[in-house]
Amino acid sequence: MTYIPISPAERDAMLKTVGVKSLDDLFEAVPAKHRFPELNLPPALTEMEAAAQLGEMASTNENVREHLISFLGAGAYHHYVPSVVDHMLRRGEFYTAYTPYQPEISQGTLQAIFEYQSLMTNLTGMEVSNASHYDGATAAAEAVNLAFAQFRGKRKKLVLSPAVNPQYREVIRTYTQGMGVDTAGDDAENHDDGPEALIPLIDESTMMVTVQYPDFFGRIYDYTDLINAAHEKGALVCVVANPTALVMLKTPGEMGADIVVGEAQPFGIPLWYGGPYLGFFTTKKSYVHKMAGRLVGETVDVRGNRSYVLTLTAREQHIKRERATSNICTNQGLLALCASVYMSTLGKQGLQEVANLCYQKAHYAAAELSKIDGFGLCHTEPYFHEFVLCCPKPASEVNQYLLDNGILGGYDLGKDYPDMQNHLLVAVTEMNSRDEIDTLVEILKEM
Repeated sequence: MTYIPISPAERDAMLKTVGVKSLDDLFEAVPAKHRFPELNLPPALTEMEAAAQLGEMASTNENVREHLISFLGAGAYHHYVPSVVDHMLRRGEFYTAYTPYQPEISQGTLQAIFEYQSLMTNLTGMEVSNASHYDGATAAAEAVNLAFAQFRGKRKKLVLSPAVNPQYREVIRTYTQGMGVDTAGDDAENHDDGPEALIPLIDESTMMVTVQYPDFFGRIYDYTDLINAAHEKGALVCVVANPTALVMLKTPGEMGADIVVGEAQPFGIPLWYGGPYLGFFTTKKSYVHKMAGRLVGETVDVRGNRSYVLTLTAREQHIKRERATSNICTNQGLLALCASVYMSTLGKQGLQEVANLCYQKAHYAAAELSKIDGFGLCHTEPYFHEFVLCCPKPASEVNQYLLDNGILGGYDLGKDYPDMQNHLLVAVTEMNSRDEIDTLVEILKEM
């Protein structure tokens, strides 16, 4: 929207209305020493000079597209983004400061969100999806809110796997402050335990069990037995999922999960220095009224034509604050569109090819890295495109050596798990060529 400032005549009329003659008079109430502070700005530059200076500053940034080979994942992944995704996002109809919802003028936006919801439910095996959250961690925390609301606060125990992304677990703790939630199971020293270790922790006071799929260490588990055990005690189960892996693996819905959340950044969203990203939230239809955020539905208008409307908004702007399921006040509409365009462009076959490339390249990398003296895989469980590499030196030293040689190494697990100082979480995507993997191997051999 074009910004049009007021005219001098309008300004004078406004000043007259408030009873002053000039702008200086308007600011008389502000002490002089605070009115116009000395900014010590440098001399002004021309547009050409400013552009050149900013370009020079930007060129000092190292990024995975031009300067670095990346094997860093841990929740944000370097995937190829087709050019059509950015082209669609920048269309004026979508590229706005606020996502409009008025059905009489916003059919395009509403349809795009409806398509996103449909794609996410198909991907996760669930029945409904909301119009997205800020990021995956927020979605995971909102799942806890749903469970708390479902049991009306009568159940307050959360069984949380230590193999859930540590950042997600921190956000969950922040969200649940003051709610009296008792968290069990996520002690860092228990990181090697499988899902069966969580079953004894589930009892009649448990509102929900939260696990990750594949987990933070890349391991793939079938959570069917855990989910059945939770349901026997009346508890819900939330699965934090990698959407790329869901293309290849059994869906959480098939395992019986009640809620599936996660980070949709792998679907057409660049790394972008850490955000903004896109949290997806899907669940069973029976929990839709406890679900945070917005839900777009399909209907027909007065002429019988297909149309889209905002069907559900269980949030504080539309209902009484004490009845709201969440204080989430927006969704990532533009990035939800981004994910929709990405999935639609690649299609089922294209998504399967991406997933297969990630899987095959990761397993090639793991096999080659395991041949280096002192290095090896730390876990024997199946994995998708991320695995833990045991190193002969602290992971921080390994990463520094790799960075000195133009490689962004894996995630240092010692930051979150004190006994894993020599453990590196390595991620491989379709963007890593065989030559890049071989380069990683050769540099680690030199080390």
